[in-house]
Amino acid sequence: MAPLLKDELDIVIPTIRNLDFLEMPRSSCISFKDSACRCFGYMVSKKKYIFTIDDDCFVAKDPSGKDIDALAKHIQNLLCPSTPLFFNTLYDPYADGADFVRGYPFSLREGVPTAVSHGLWLNIPDYDAPTQLVKPRERNGRYVDAVMTIPKGTLFPMCGMNLAFDRDLIGPAMYFGLMGDGQPIGRYDDMWAGWCVKEDIIPFFQAATLSKGCDTVQKCYLSLSHQVREKLGKIDPYFAKLADAMVTWIEAWDTLNPKEGAQANGKPKGK
Repeated sequence: MAPLLKDELDIVIPTIRNLDFLEMPRSSCISFKDSACRCFGYMVSKKKYIFTIDDDCFVAKDPSGKDIDALAKHIQNLLCPSTPLFFNTLYDPYADGADFVRGYPFSLREGVPTAVSHGLWLNIPDYDAPTQLVKPRERNGRYVDAVMTIPKGTLFPMCGMNLAFDRDLIGPAMYFGLMGDGQPIGRYDDMWAGWCVKEDIIPFFQAATLSKGCDTVQKCYLSLSHQVREKLGKIDPYFAKLADAMVTWIEAWDTLNPKEGAQANGKPKGK
């Protein structure tokens, strides 16, 4: 691990078990018996960076037979800027042997801080159940060494199997919802954090807006929770329960992560 990050990184590996040991107030926002329990680790960590990986993931090899250091690649991604405002046809312009192509605006070449590094994996593809049924023997054995930035405003199905993120930048928004034991929905936790839980509500996320007053991650997430209740609560009562859990998540996050002079839940402390 890079010496620069040796005291700034936590590794979270979810275990699908009952979290009876969790006795903190507002624990109702943490899922039981589902990989969504990993977000509890995100909340209690005090490190700047989080790397989470499933316990059934193993080290893969590149075409030369050398082990792939996924953690090192995540660290490299998080320490390099991203380019979400203008696509570079050489993919990662900051990689060795690459740069910005002709026509790329000079004013955008500094990029922006990277919030999430989304890793992939080999062997079993991350297909949904219907696709797996029609392709039960399909395997992915093609290793691609490429890094690209997801353009701003683009929805994508995020997976928590091999993921790293800057907790200071995006931590409060990395809530994996209510899944598993006692809930009508399971195993969609990471996709909720990424964009949605089922295709019927993609239009909701395409139309969701945040006011100019939402100037912190917490305020943005609370605003989203209100929209979830108002727009999605009509689809299924689960979403009203999820909206409550989103608010509770932010309250619990601020309780466990107080910052001197910071605003909790959008309100200045002590006022």
